[in-house]
Amino acid sequence: MQNISIVVSGSAAVGKTTLAHALSEEFGFKLYNGGDILKEIARQQGYMISGDDWWDSSEAIGFMKERKKNPIFDRQVDEKLIKIAKKGNVIITSHTLPWLTSAPITFWLSASQRRRSERMAKRDKISFKDALEIVKMRDKENKKIYKKIYGPEFGESLEVFDFMINTELLTLDSLVLLCKEIMKKMKIK
Repeated sequence: MQNISIVVSGSAAVGKTTLAHALSEEFGFKLYNGGDILKEIARQQGYMISGDDWWDSSEAIGFMKERKKNPIFDRQVDEKLIKIAKKGNVIITSHTLPWLTSAPITFWLSASQRRRSERMAKRDKISFKDALEIVKMRDKENKKIYKKIYGPEFGESLEVFDFMINTELLTLDSLVLLCKEIMKKMKIK
């Protein structure tokens, strides 16, 4: 097996985690989620972590306020992910990693806020209106945080990505099949 790393990046509810899990299982790579590492930091700071949809909870909103004031949390996550990516044979979901290291094969997933909100509403069993509000808030807050930490141009250029896929018209199953085929053509397996 080749010693490579794969990073799946994109905004909230675009299909990153679904894709990363499927690729991890298919190719036998260990899976790391930047959000899980950030949640662990939140737990260390005394926040109560529960469920996969924790980021949409009032507890997470409190952590996000603290996160905006203290960029050290995001830097710690990114430093850990860079070290993990260098080891190889891993799949990582991360919004920032593709701009911070050139080692991994990178996928950028995109879709409109409306489509992502529909997915979030279905996944988290909440109203579309609530999901749209969450998606808009997370997009805005993440962009502010990363620009504050890494500078005003951070995240603007998508040239760092090997593959850019608009998931708007794809089912998540179709996305997974497409990316598996891409990796097989690259002779990953």
